[in-house]
Amino acid sequence: MIVPVRVTPGPGQESVWDYPRPPRVERFQGRIQVVYNAVTIADTRAARRVLETSHPPVYYLPVTDVRMDLLHPLSKGSWCEWKGSAVYFDVRVGEAVASAAAWAYSALPPEYHQLEDCVAFYAGPMDACLVDGQPAVAQPGGFYGGWITPNIVGPFKGTPVRTSGREYWS
Repeated sequence: MIVPVRVTPGPGQESVWDYPRPPRVERFQGRIQVVYNAVTIADTRAARRVLETSHPPVYYLPVTDVRMDLLHPLSKGSWCEWKGSAVYFDVRVGEAVASAAAWAYSALPPEYHQLEDCVAFYAGPMDACLVDGQPAVAQPGGFYGGWITPNIVGPFKGTPVRTSGREYWS
C-alpha cells in the first residue's frame, strides 16, 4: 500500500490531510465566481465548502446566485456515502456545452442540510473558477470535484503516484 506524504502547509495554507472524515460543511466568507464560455454563470459570497480528508475543498453555491437557466438536468446520478443521491447538470452557454459539469444533492441527511438548494461545479470544464479572485485548478482524477488554489496543499486524492516503475492512484 502506498501512503501519501503530507505536505507541510506554509503560512496561510491548509493541508487537506488536516480535513475531517466524515466531511465537514462550513460557510465560506469569500467570493466564488464561475465563468463558462465568457459568461459569469455564478457569483456569490454565500458559498459553503465541504472539507474531507485528502480532498481539496468542494464549493457549493446557492441556486439564487447561479444562472440556473444555463444548467440542464441529466438523468445521470451518483451516490455519496455521506450526502446521498446527486443529480448532474450540463452547463450550456450559447453553442458551448460542458457535459455533466455541475451537480446538486436532494434529500440530504440533517448533518448536510446546509447544501440544500446549492450547486457545485467541476473546475476543469469551466473557463474559470475563482476563489477570492484566485483561479482554481481541478482536483485530479476526473470524478472528484475539489478546487485547488495556492493556499491548499496535498497530496490530493486522485493524484497519480509512481513507485518502482508502476503507477498507482491515491
